[in-house]
Amino acid sequence: MLNDIKKDAEARMKKSIESLGINFNKIRTGRAHPSILDSVMVSYYGSPTPLSQVAGVNILDARTLSLSPYEKSLVPEIEKAIMKSDLGLNPVTVGGLIRVPMPMLTEESRKGYIKQARAEAEGARVAIRNIRRDALGTVKDLLKDKEIGEDDDRRAQDEIQKLTDKYVAEADKALTAKEKDLMEI
Repeated sequence: MLNDIKKDAEARMKKSIESLGINFNKIRTGRAHPSILDSVMVSYYGSPTPLSQVAGVNILDARTLSLSPYEKSLVPEIEKAIMKSDLGLNPVTVGGLIRVPMPMLTEESRKGYIKQARAEAEGARVAIRNIRRDALGTVKDLLKDKEIGEDDDRRAQDEIQKLTDKYVAEADKALTAKEKDLMEI
């Protein structure tokens, strides 16, 4: 019973860290990376479709992405979708190929992205702490219903706290790596 609570808490904490990684991928650095365009949705025959399903995304060089639409008729739709996204990118069409140059990051924009990364990391830490609170609440309920003893309660609290500390440290480590990545020129 206590093992199930710990396994559930750990699985949910892992998902928080994975979500943090996905959110960090949306914060662009000065380098070209296909995951930057993961959030872009293209109108494909009237329905919003992820860009990766309507075009091949490749890295041309360190600062340029190239998109190869699977259908030539989608070129204007893809351009429109990239410009409408809040990524600040301006695609350039050359024949059937779309090039997306990554603009240089200014010191001010880097600081803004770092602030955004810190907010994402704090959100992950809060989510992890909420998971801890839920797990500890479940353990307390078991103690109150006399399904476990006080020794088991104390042991479970310690183990859940260790899990929490581990995943908060992972979130901090991911934030440090993202900040370093953003500050690289």
